[in-house]
Amino acid sequence: MNVNQQPHMATPYGQPQPGYQGYPQPGYGGDHVPSGYPAQYAPYNGPGSAYQQGPPQGTRGPPTSGAPPVSGAQNYSQFGQGENQNGPPPMGAPPQRPPVSQPYTPGAVNLPGPQHPYGQRFGAPPVSMQHMTNQMASMQVGSTAPSPAGPGYAPPSVSQAAVSAPYTPAAPPTFPPASTASSQPLPTEALAQAPPHSYYGALPPVQQPFQNAVPTFSSAGPTQPQAPPPVSPQSFPQAPPISQPPFSTAQVHPGPTQSYRGPPMASQGPPMAQANHILPTQPGMPPGPINASLSGPPPQPGMQGYPPQQNGAFGQVRGPQPGYTGPYPGQPNYGAPPAAPASAPAAPKRLDPDSIPSPIQVIEDDKANKGSEPFTTGVRGQAPPLVTTKFQVKDQGNASPRYIRCTAYNMPCNSDMAKQSQVPLAAVIKPLAPLPPDETPPYLVDHGESGPIRCNRCKAYMCPYMQFIEGGRRFQCGFCNCVTEVPPNYFQHLDHTGKRVDCYDRPELSMGSYDFMTTVDYCKNNKFPQPPAFIFLIDVSYNAVKNGTVGIVCQELKTLLDYLPRENPDVESNIRVGFVTYNKVLHFYNVKASLAQPQMMVVSDVADMFVPLLDGFLVSVSESRVVIESLLDQIPEMFADTRETETVFGPVIQAGLEALKAADCAGKLFVFHSSLPIAEAPGKLKNREDKKLVGTDKEKTLFQPQVSFYNTLAKECVAQGCCVDLFLFPNQYVDVATLGVVPTSTGGSIYKYTYFQAPSDQERFLNDLRRDVQKQVGFDAVMRVRTSTGIRATDFFGAFYMSNTTDVELAGLDCDKTVTVEFRHDDKLSEETGALMQCAVLYTSCSGQRRLRIHNMAVNCCSQLADLYRNCETDTIINFFAKYAYRSVLSSPTKNVRDSLVNQCAQILACYRKNCASPSSAGQLILPECMKLLPVYLNCVLKSDVLQPGADVSLDDRAYLRQLVSTMDVAESHVFFYPHLLPLQKLDVESMALPMAVRDSEERLSRGGVYLLENGLNIFLWVGVSAQQELLQNIFGTPAFSQIDPNMTSLPALDNPFSKRLREIIESVRAQRSRYMKLMVVKQEDKLELIFKHFLVEDKSNSGGASYVDFLCHMHKEIRQLLS
Repeated sequence: MNVNQQPHMATPYGQPQPGYQGYPQPGYGGDHVPSGYPAQYAPYNGPGSAYQQGPPQGTRGPPTSGAPPVSGAQNYSQFGQGENQNGPPPMGAPPQRPPVSQPYTPGAVNLPGPQHPYGQRFGAPPVSMQHMTNQMASMQVGSTAPSPAGPGYAPPSVSQAAVSAPYTPAAPPTFPPASTASSQPLPTEALAQAPPHSYYGALPPVQQPFQNAVPTFSSAGPTQPQAPPPVSPQSFPQAPPISQPPFSTAQVHPGPTQSYRGPPMASQGPPMAQANHILPTQPGMPPGPINASLSGPPPQPGMQGYPPQQNGAFGQVRGPQPGYTGPYPGQPNYGAPPAAPASAPAAPKRLDPDSIPSPIQVIEDDKANKGSEPFTTGVRGQAPPLVTTKFQVKDQGNASPRYIRCTAYNMPCNSDMAKQSQVPLAAVIKPLAPLPPDETPPYLVDHGESGPIRCNRCKAYMCPYMQFIEGGRRFQCGFCNCVTEVPPNYFQHLDHTGKRVDCYDRPELSMGSYDFMTTVDYCKNNKFPQPPAFIFLIDVSYNAVKNGTVGIVCQELKTLLDYLPRENPDVESNIRVGFVTYNKVLHFYNVKASLAQPQMMVVSDVADMFVPLLDGFLVSVSESRVVIESLLDQIPEMFADTRETETVFGPVIQAGLEALKAADCAGKLFVFHSSLPIAEAPGKLKNREDKKLVGTDKEKTLFQPQVSFYNTLAKECVAQGCCVDLFLFPNQYVDVATLGVVPTSTGGSIYKYTYFQAPSDQERFLNDLRRDVQKQVGFDAVMRVRTSTGIRATDFFGAFYMSNTTDVELAGLDCDKTVTVEFRHDDKLSEETGALMQCAVLYTSCSGQRRLRIHNMAVNCCSQLADLYRNCETDTIINFFAKYAYRSVLSSPTKNVRDSLVNQCAQILACYRKNCASPSSAGQLILPECMKLLPVYLNCVLKSDVLQPGADVSLDDRAYLRQLVSTMDVAESHVFFYPHLLPLQKLDVESMALPMAVRDSEERLSRGGVYLLENGLNIFLWVGVSAQQELLQNIFGTPAFSQIDPNMTSLPALDNPFSKRLREIIESVRAQRSRYMKLMVVKQEDKLELIFKHFLVEDKSNSGGASYVDFLCHMHKEIRQLLS
């Protein structure tokens, strides 16, 4: 509902709207609000301290013809509660302040900012913050329909904190106590007590709640600060003072004033004028006239004088802004009589975080609405539940969302509409995704000698989109419309509806996903493949021996080799294995079953790699078990006293590749490597780590491989079906950007254990290794995506190689890997037929069978932008944007990459605002319901370590994360960019349900709580300094905070229900992720807390990344610039 500022509104107060996360919205008016605020101030955060009586000066244009100074408790508006005052404020009225809190309608986000429509005398530029502010205030982030409540002034909510909070003397020193304020006494109520955790009071809580949460988004007017939503005490504690966002520092308001640092532009209202921020009164400033119209409808375009919003309009003051001393230094005190010297700046208030779209609320709503029913895939163009919702899928003709997720389930009919909206059209495809136990894996269809039935022209495989005609003798392709004869052995009669009578007996005619057995024509060189091989290549240089990895790997392989992948659990795996160790030279081992002891052969000519033995290198585990175990016992002893520190790397991969070539099979190399390969050999590297290049135009070279050798080697590996998985144990720079080329081009994985220490990291490494060896994998894979006429696949993202524009080649394709495909129009689409895509992956199974995995997907097409915006999936869009951006850093400076992401996102939202939202003031930020989280998630991508690194992030870590994200599915990228934060103090041990997650912000952490945060790579257990003794006793076995050992990596197994339940939760969270997450215990105020805070992504980051609130304002400013 947008809270649009529409002139014709019903009474200013709408019905109570349910607040956005359940917070009631405040209203504006004159009666007392139940919560104790004088209603008239309710909407504001308190009396407008900022509005001094006296003719406002400076930018706040003079009130029209002399508004009477507002005195103390003046009514907000001259009109009584029910009167709307439309039109310019009457002459004697103080300048109108637009009502603020429009309900948060979920649809529009109102960012306050200057609204152009008004003729402000101050001439605010269109973007001024004010607008934003208001807008934000009413940020409706949601649907766009106007809210029922009319313009959205909801009655005050009960829960509002006393409005007066802001004035409490508790305020941070910067705001001198209210009492000093002006000569006009504040309305008494306004001085009322601050709420218990007064937001103004101690700095820590700095976040002032944004006045009422949601409402804050007032739609357009300066937002009146709403009272803070009831926040739980923990809610806003200690947020660091918000520093200015990089963008504009205006908190969220766009506008000239962006930074709080300089004087606000003239067009901005008094700095404090924001409604939303009512600042504590400054000494010497009389409480200003309250704008008369608070209760009235939003100002209409001719309203003159209402103070432009200031930048702070968005709600909470987060504590004095650093660096500012008096009302803006050097600025005229707007509207205030000169402030007393002491006066501290009233920090502009920030938008209330509770009034802007909450990821947690959206996730919980989706669970409630879509988690109980199975998701049936028979309906075309139906968006699936979010990745955070547990649901069961029933395949009825389209691929399950576990295999394919699209950015839009309603594609634009033509390219002009796609360009106008800028919504990316892409699919994230995970061809071999594992399914939960209650879902049936794809059926295997065998058409015998003739092989799969295909369209003669486009070669699409038989699927539910093929239409049988002429009594079943021919079929018309759904992709290219070509008519093909049905082979006699596949013929079947049609029923009265035109469907084959055996339709539901054949998976390829009724299901979205299935496998075909293929014939020899689908095999390399027209011969069936040999079973694949696994080769283990172990670094035995000094570093690897010293840190314990050599011993750990050898010990683990003795048992792990019994768990090689197989299709039938009762039959032993037919994968063969081989072993190599290396430092500056390579050692091959003959482990033939007939030998009493393994034999070692050394190849020291690494410049011309060859395999010194054929027979006895690749063996069956069951036949050679005794010899293999003997070898694995001997390796750690043989190299225990090595002094060789240098290693090679290129020849190691060449050795594995040559062994697979000699055996004429595909396979996987598991390389365990510790250091930069500086020994003389092909692929030798030098240390090029140069932090001075970060942030410059040359930064992109750090993500590119140092030498071209590895690109050529990767191409050879793909041709042979040789996939490489790399386990790195570096203590310093190893150039992951270069070492990772072969793994990421062959469909392999990289695992990195920096500063590996056996006691704390062994568990993570061994779990990763076990899963990597055991998981289902296909070899020598080729994937092609076919589409119906009108669109085509134009771009691909992931860990693969492409030798032409259509075939994605993967030496290995495991169950965790995704390939992301972008589509573009090459013709028009029709709304009747929709758009079809078919992903076909040809691969060799781990048993050596050549198969085809087929996934089909049909989406709707639309000629109206509103339909496109109604059926998008934000999580998938973010997955695509992250991959696109992370690839772009190879060719563009990171700043340009960030700017282009912001620009595209602003264009998507501006197009919606212009073409789909109901008309409303420019001050409102209006977001489509299904994209209301686009800004918060996009901000997480922008400030991720790859695009905006902190000083402590190494180049290797950035290269590693860049490669990791390229193959993530939507569930992994979601939790990676917006970590999952659970309040354990609310855990109910009786129930299987988890406590509701909280938002990723420090102000949501309670000093008395214990929280679990996970992002797919790490798990943190954050312990508040005043956590209850009983809770600590149950988790750690000690009641004292000081006795908790921050170095523990696993929780003690205590005999109490809480400990058992918590350990179960940690195990179940780990089981959902593709990598094992090491547990880190973080005590509040401990040095590790800085690492933990890095994952509180709604807050400002140390590397300059903006907080969510600030970014939202920045986005609004960008959108308004596009619209103007």
